[in-house]
Amino acid sequence: MRTLTHLHFRTPIPYNTASRLQEHLVSRFLAHKRSPTAIPAPPPSIITAEFHPVYTSGRRDVGAVSATQQAYLRASGRASFVEALRGGQTTFHGPGQLVAYPILDLRAHKLTPRSYVCLLEKALIATCKRYGIEAMTTENTGVWTTPDDKIAAVGVHMRRNVTSHGVGLNVSTDLWWFERIVACGLEGKRTTSFEREGVKGVGVDEVGRVFVEEVVGRLEGVEGWVRRDAEEVMEELGIGEGEGDACTTLWLEESTTPRGGDSELHLYESLPG
Repeated sequence: MRTLTHLHFRTPIPYNTASRLQEHLVSRFLAHKRSPTAIPAPPPSIITAEFHPVYTSGRRDVGAVSATQQAYLRASGRASFVEALRGGQTTFHGPGQLVAYPILDLRAHKLTPRSYVCLLEKALIATCKRYGIEAMTTENTGVWTTPDDKIAAVGVHMRRNVTSHGVGLNVSTDLWWFERIVACGLEGKRTTSFEREGVKGVGVDEVGRVFVEEVVGRLEGVEGWVRRDAEEVMEELGIGEGEGDACTTLWLEESTTPRGGDSELHLYESLPG
């Protein structure tokens, strides 16, 4: 049995800060897979964070968002715009939105990609229920409070069964930001949050703890978790902070690295929007 490590960023950060930590943790799993006798298997981890306000476009929108449109999104002076190397279209991330990145080896927990996504969705639904919010899955990906109101999303990347990226859950997000775009290309759908559903005064930090608890309770081979300050861990590991933000959208692809290395699985759904 393993103990999961919960790495939490206490204040909003640039996307790239969480990304650098995520990449480091993934690299440790891949190093173990290359040399299993020489390098011990790292423990499973979940990174939780809030991002600075940012609009990001995915691969379907790269080059398609004009300079005029970018200027419109930046007009408030409070949000940046980033072309991200992800699937999907344009969406928003910002304070009040919980982003959680589980970093683990699916095989160690007897999971398939599909069962893993199902586990995350169930953990999100259970997290919402702990606050009196009835949530569900629909024919569209993500977690919804009604067929037209999306409260959370799942977006994961897998390489050699090692997961990265994860979920986005709107807690107290200012939903005005989403009104400036057709978030993630979902025409006619709305974005909701804990606050819009009537649950006020709840912090992302608290919801992050609940979500981690719900995930741990569903992971085979894991008994309990410990919480650490993510910034302190980055300092200990000598990982520098970065700038920029990004999100994910639904796409499924099997590919091979240019050097003929590891196959990768991308199972992406856009973060809340």
